[in-house]
Amino acid sequence: MAGLQVVLDFRVVDESDDWIIVDKPAPLIVHPTNRKPEPTLLGGLESLLAFEIETGRKPAVVNRLDRDTSGLVLVAKHRDAASELGKAFERREVEKEYVAVVVGWPDVEEWECREPIVRAGVVATSKIWVRQVVDPRGKPCATRFRVERRFERGGERFCVVRCFPETGRMHQIRVHLADGGHPIVGDKLYAGDGEEYIEWMAKGWTPALRERLHLPRQALHADRMALPWRGEWLDWRIGMPDDLDDFVAGREIKDTPNVVIWDRNA
Repeated sequence: MAGLQVVLDFRVVDESDDWIIVDKPAPLIVHPTNRKPEPTLLGGLESLLAFEIETGRKPAVVNRLDRDTSGLVLVAKHRDAASELGKAFERREVEKEYVAVVVGWPDVEEWECREPIVRAGVVATSKIWVRQVVDPRGKPCATRFRVERRFERGGERFCVVRCFPETGRMHQIRVHLADGGHPIVGDKLYAGDGEEYIEWMAKGWTPALRERLHLPRQALHADRMALPWRGEWLDWRIGMPDDLDDFVAGREIKDTPNVVIWDRNA
């Protein structure tokens, strides 16, 4: 991917002997891919948890986020914790909230979308394998939305929307918002018909893409996670990252971050 720089600067939000939860920046990927080697969240965590690994433990990511989505990622430190936390997700005992900055002003303050989604290639020929679309042939899918703030920037209307996914389908929040006419700012896959994504893959982040998308990554952030854990109720909330906060506040946005190392205590 031309011009891509990756931040390996995740922040530890909370930690126990069984798990660690971190704030993942964009555009950091969670797991290694088959493409050119690059920093990953898992690789950074393995360095951070070197002592635990030497004593026989193996970290396992419990929930994943897309490369360009920032926010809370929960990681089990050993197999038993991974199994226990995974079952909590399967039983839908985990509460998750995301914050998105979207294009336009919705007509209502709160709404729900229950449209099923499926890979675009199932519906018609698609150049992008991962792209999803709303279609009756898809799997059941549900997201609730609530407007938190309406604002204008450069003469255009935008708003901050809090998202409550009830299911966990791929790209669910992004697809539901785009289908409702309010795509997420910076979303290369769903701001239009996907041509922005193809252009980005070929040329990297360009002035033309900046003009259309405003941000070099999708303005989606996993802001809150809460779940039961061995008789306790754990609840984490971290707030919007600097780049999204700057966009909402009307401040200048830096296009690409520098590569830095992880920081356990920042």
